[in-house]
Amino acid sequence: MLMDIIKSRHSIRKYTDEQISREALEKILEAGNYAPSAGGGQRTVMVGVRNKELTTRMGIMNLAKFDRSKLVGSYVSKEQPSTIDDPSIKNGFYGAPCVVAIFGQNNFLYRVADAFCCAENMVLQAAELGIASCIISRGEETFASDEGQALLREWGVPENYSAICFVILGIIDGEQPSFKPRKENRVKIVE
Repeated sequence: MLMDIIKSRHSIRKYTDEQISREALEKILEAGNYAPSAGGGQRTVMVGVRNKELTTRMGIMNLAKFDRSKLVGSYVSKEQPSTIDDPSIKNGFYGAPCVVAIFGQNNFLYRVADAFCCAENMVLQAAELGIASCIISRGEETFASDEGQALLREWGVPENYSAICFVILGIIDGEQPSFKPRKENRVKIVE
């Protein structure tokens, strides 16, 4: 059952305006809260935002300082284009009506790993609930402005924490993308 969920999950970048339920968001946050963490420290902080106007503003902030010159790789998807594929996209959250910001403790060696473990748990829980999702980076850049810092204070995010990544959530606009075959020679076993 879990492997079916893992295989069926896709990164979705096209959303309807329909909001997910608060109950679904709570369940997704619970999954993030039970993610593995370095030394069992549970240092991540998660903030779920179910306000479409605010998620749109945050998505614009997410791309405000996006440096395309640092992109390695190229094309992502014709069915679900990313900011890499389409420079005309101005919302780094692709219009998703719900966003979870994941914060890590500054100067903690494993803060990025802990945050992405939370994100992975959340997208798997979302897939089980039939909710579309995608993990988005550029956390620190998103809140680097005065507006971003004001949001962090409003949300009560500790001062020694900064955003690592986001999980965007919503209802897919269109069909599920086709399955991408796995590349060969990525898995090895040594005995």
